[in-house]
Amino acid sequence: MMAEGDVMTPGATRPRPGGVRSSWLWGLAFGLAALLPFLRPTGYVLDVATNTMIWAILTYGLNVMLGYAGQLSLAHAGFFGIGAYAVGILTLKAGWSFWVAWPVGVLICALGGLLLGLVAFRTKGDAFAIFTLGVGVIIQLVINKWDSLTGGNDGLNGVPPPGGLDAFSQLIGLRSSGGFYLLGLAALALTVLVAARARRSVFGRSLFAIRGGEDLARSAGIDVYSHKLRAMMLSTAIAGFAGGLYAVYSGFLGSAVTGPVTTFTMLLYLLVGGVGTLLGPLLGTALIFTLTQTLKDLQDYQYIVFGPLLVVLVMFMPQGLVGVWERLRARRRAPAGAPEAAGGTGHA
Repeated sequence: MMAEGDVMTPGATRPRPGGVRSSWLWGLAFGLAALLPFLRPTGYVLDVATNTMIWAILTYGLNVMLGYAGQLSLAHAGFFGIGAYAVGILTLKAGWSFWVAWPVGVLICALGGLLLGLVAFRTKGDAFAIFTLGVGVIIQLVINKWDSLTGGNDGLNGVPPPGGLDAFSQLIGLRSSGGFYLLGLAALALTVLVAARARRSVFGRSLFAIRGGEDLARSAGIDVYSHKLRAMMLSTAIAGFAGGLYAVYSGFLGSAVTGPVTTFTMLLYLLVGGVGTLLGPLLGTALIFTLTQTLKDLQDYQYIVFGPLLVVLVMFMPQGLVGVWERLRARRRAPAGAPEAAGGTGHA
């Protein structure tokens, strides 16, 4: 059983303030990524890249709860579904513009996260994880059974694309898939910016203190309950943000994507990349999602591989790829004969 404040990745540490160099590297990376559609890649490449960005955004939301606050919420995919269905229903049935429905879906998810947190944070450890898992299952059941609103088992088909996106794509000489790619890239950049600002703020440092031990955080004057509520709202808002983008990109919504399997997939992405880090969610998602798309013929067996992989990661590489890189960097910088610092810096 997990004790209060424990998480699945005990080796991760608190963040260090990011410097100008880190910001420039992120800016350069996004700038280079924006050139991809102009290189005329195949539609398949753009599709994989756009989906990778959507799932990375969702993983950043999970990282706020697990990586920053140390709370394993298993209802994450449910709020992804709420955001997606909110946009799908408002655009398809109510005739709203995507650009209005998208922020409304994010707001609905943030308020839903507040309601969930008001109840869920009265539990701790395994009880919290089990409670949120139950909420996630309930969300999926409601979506699946509310035929008149969500389409039930048939789902929602024909969710319209964002208004003006095709015109913008043609204006800059791209096909529609290129416009969607740039929209996904802009959404990912905004998510990374929000995650970075939150992580380096007083709020983020308070969350890392809570993750280290709630009693110790209280003794330092931190309002633990309030901070965890705000973290839940930010986490579910990011999930809804990803869901809204997914709705218009896929054009079809089914209840399967809102289930716990999606949450556990995001957890795998996060553990591979590095829990609590800024680069980890993107790195883990890009690596695993691209791998699964490359090995589509083995899709029915992927969880037979990913299940044991998850256990191995937790046991031997709890800080993920970013943590391993940080440890190697620290080892190279350390003077000869100096003891190796425990854990990575977790600031990447």
